[in-house]
Amino acid sequence: MLICVVNPNTTASMTEKIGAAAQAAASPGVEIRAVNPEFGPPSIEGYFDEAFSVPGLLDEIAKAADADAFVVACFDDTGLDAARSATAAPVVGIGEAAFHMASLIADKFSVVTTLPRSIAPIEKNLIKYGLMARCARVRAADVPVLALEEPGSDARRTIEAEILRALAEDGAEAIVLGCAGMTDLARDLERKVGVPVLDGVACAVGLAETLARLGLRTSKRNAYAFPLAKSYAGAFARFSPG
Repeated sequence: MLICVVNPNTTASMTEKIGAAAQAAASPGVEIRAVNPEFGPPSIEGYFDEAFSVPGLLDEIAKAADADAFVVACFDDTGLDAARSATAAPVVGIGEAAFHMASLIADKFSVVTTLPRSIAPIEKNLIKYGLMARCARVRAADVPVLALEEPGSDARRTIEAEILRALAEDGAEAIVLGCAGMTDLARDLERKVGVPVLDGVACAVGLAETLARLGLRTSKRNAYAFPLAKSYAGAFARFSPG
């Protein structure tokens, strides 16, 4: 089985970290291919970056026709619906996966993300997925995404402090890390704070693997039907719907 994990930003060091976490979460014999686009933003922080990252995401999906399943490794689930329209293989977003997993092991969970501008997209996704009532609060540690890639950064300590505030103030029983760049922090933070800390990359790989193993495919009736045949110009010209 091959699972293609697409980091929709262009930062290769983050893709490498995401790929390592994805492979660690996969079952023996499952191959992980972690990729990122050649064009688009270096990080996804808010609606503007999301818009510019979707063409690159779809381009990577088009190039991985041999994959049995896909993971969209951006916590905002950037381009997730478009990705599901581009392939019949199952596509799992790390945000949606983490929310569902958290709801199975805790009555209430809090999300700790990077910047305040990411709170609104995450809250809107929780409403869309029907899980807002299970989320105690979406919090921002005020850490830029790329700070997670900087050696010697205070990002880890800042995120840990925000988690402790979530436990003290929100009544949270589990914590969801709200950025793919936090994937390597989950186990260490879990040991320190004493509650489940969920990494969306690992959650999404587990769900994608299960869907593929069960032979479940993305429905092509109505909402996720393949795009109508038409010519696409510019960098996206080689995309061929269906």
